[in-house]
Amino acid sequence: MELAREILAVRADMPVILCTGFSERVDAKLAKEAGVRAFAMKPLTKGELAKVIRDVLDRKDKDQRR
Repeated sequence: MELAREILAVRADMPVILCTGFSERVDAKLAKEAGVRAFAMKPLTKGELAKVIRDVLDRKDKDQRR
């Protein structure tokens, strides 16, 4: 989470995706509050990861057109 915050402090428009295994310290709600665009739990397939990335990038493109 600290790295995500530091990245967003430098570039607020950078889409950050947090991919993690089991964690009692971080969940989707906390990640979203920190500015993370997507939260994925391991294990996930290449297809699932590709979908998360595509969804985040498509949202960014849509936001830039507004």
